[in-house]
Amino acid sequence: MKRLVVFITGASSGIGRAAAIAFARAGYDVCGMARRAERLEKLQDEVAGLPSPHGEFLAAVGDVRESAGVEAAVERTLARFGRLDVLVANAGIGQHGAVVEADWDHIETVLRTNIDGVLHSARACVPAMRIRGGGHILIVSSIVACIHTPYTATYSASKAFVSSLAGSLRLELEDENIAVTDMLLGRTFTEFNQHRLGSDAEVRGGLPTMSAEEAAAAIVRAAERKPRRVILRFFDRLILAGGVIAPGIMARLAKRQYEPAEVKPKQSCEM
Repeated sequence: MKRLVVFITGASSGIGRAAAIAFARAGYDVCGMARRAERLEKLQDEVAGLPSPHGEFLAAVGDVRESAGVEAAVERTLARFGRLDVLVANAGIGQHGAVVEADWDHIETVLRTNIDGVLHSARACVPAMRIRGGGHILIVSSIVACIHTPYTATYSASKAFVSSLAGSLRLELEDENIAVTDMLLGRTFTEFNQHRLGSDAEVRGGLPTMSAEEAAAAIVRAAERKPRRVILRFFDRLILAGGVIAPGIMARLAKRQYEPAEVKPKQSCEM
């Protein structure tokens, strides 16, 4: 029997890279798409060096913001492996700063990557899944999709969009045996914060952080079980519950996490 095939966007680093390795270990053939060719080459070598048996890896250099590039990568996947069973729409970028003052190019980059990238990926992969009579789309979202996050509003709004999209796609595709999973992930230790756009990209610590490998393992489990929604940790569930029960309090706590230092009011001391 042929191995199942997964198409992963944002595969050159972080959760996407860890997911590519985890799926290959689990016996999937993997097409990993990202912009950085040298990173994909290293990942290809790492997958090739995994203990046997493992799946094969196909590197697809491209930008999810361009629909033609995603479509070409899917065509390469079909040409190499003959099928496509799973999409992990993972590519994303963050942005830090006030909405009104933020560089518009940064805002546009976030929206085109986090929203357009998911739309382009789904629109390219679903026709390939229909050939096989079914498939599975996993959309990597975030727990901030469900709360207000001042100074990282563009990112959280983009994740709210794709989480809403996941629910709608599920209903549109259920009669075609294509499942859709909304992966609401919490804070993860990756390069993500280092590449966050914005003049003041510092994000304060103090919150529980999981590894990219933990997130990747959860994505592989979800690919096998096909749940509608995945929330990994109890702490993340608390945040989501807080967003429903006490949205104002959660928004103020988020503001403390993301507020740039220069806009914080100065505290006075009484002598």
